[in-house]
Amino acid sequence: MMMDALAKTKAAPGLELVQVPKPVPREDEVLIKIRKTAICGTDLHIYNWDGWSQKHVEPQRVIGHEYVGEIAEMGSAVKSFHIGQRVSGEGHIVCGHCRNCRAGNGQWCHETKGVGVNRDGAFAEYLCIPASNCIPINPDLDEEIVSFFDALGNATHTALMFDLVGEDILITGAGPIGIMAAAICRHTGARNVIITDINDYRLNLARKLGATAAVNVTRDDLAQAMKDGRMVEGFDVGMEMSGAPSALDQMITSMRNGGKVALLGLFGKTAQLDMDKIILKGLGMQGIYGRRMYETWYKMSAMVESGLDLRGLITHRFHYSEFQQAFDIMGTGNSGKIILDWGKKA
Repeated sequence: MMMDALAKTKAAPGLELVQVPKPVPREDEVLIKIRKTAICGTDLHIYNWDGWSQKHVEPQRVIGHEYVGEIAEMGSAVKSFHIGQRVSGEGHIVCGHCRNCRAGNGQWCHETKGVGVNRDGAFAEYLCIPASNCIPINPDLDEEIVSFFDALGNATHTALMFDLVGEDILITGAGPIGIMAAAICRHTGARNVIITDINDYRLNLARKLGATAAVNVTRDDLAQAMKDGRMVEGFDVGMEMSGAPSALDQMITSMRNGGKVALLGLFGKTAQLDMDKIILKGLGMQGIYGRRMYETWYKMSAMVESGLDLRGLITHRFHYSEFQQAFDIMGTGNSGKIILDWGKKA
């Protein structure tokens, strides 16, 4: 049986809507009927066929890793799910037997395979993943929000790395993950949440979702925003989401002595760090990758259930057949989360 899918079919920019075989689950796998997906920055990198994508993605590959769906079929060894159950899934397929996996730190597995990168992904009518990666979803949750739980997991993992209650937070990079991190910080009790970027569209989104100040670094003064927030010594916690060396440098300069920095953004070129400043300030710096498997999924589900409202981050909705328009808008930077519907086109 064949199905529709969005695939990288050749080593060139763009995607194609193609027919591919519907996957068949092995004994330890589940088959998920996809209902909605969300476009991630990684998907845009693959669409553009940049240097990172050329190193990590081999055509022909069905892409996509942010999704919500329902169980359509289960392998013979799968006992913990049922047909029709709403689910999403952890996008990192890990080995299960290395030191980190056995210690409960699968996010650091050195044999990780990414759904939609190293194996076929969720931009299709059906997706097959190991049952161990499948995440049950409360049916009361908004399925559009659940469709980007993978990305929300990155924001949650980063934001909850350090204590936020009553603290002053700096987030560099107002992409969707940075904006979600700002919303999480406010939801969990931060005092000031200041976010920086060069894109006014996304800075305005960040304000709507809870940032107490949004600073366009091409014209605004971060020091003034800190003064307005009654910050005397600097930021308590920093979250680097931009991958811009200049943003990281500004963050290091703006942290208080003893501050903590969580690093999620990937840098296209090597950042030149002022190590003396890091050392003399006594800064703690933690690299973040993916989500804690699987504690982050529990945390973000609980926050959404308790009132974390991310609906304002969804700016565009398309049927999957309109993917070209969706990626064109994503490429402008003037969007939040873009949702693709995998139902029948009206």
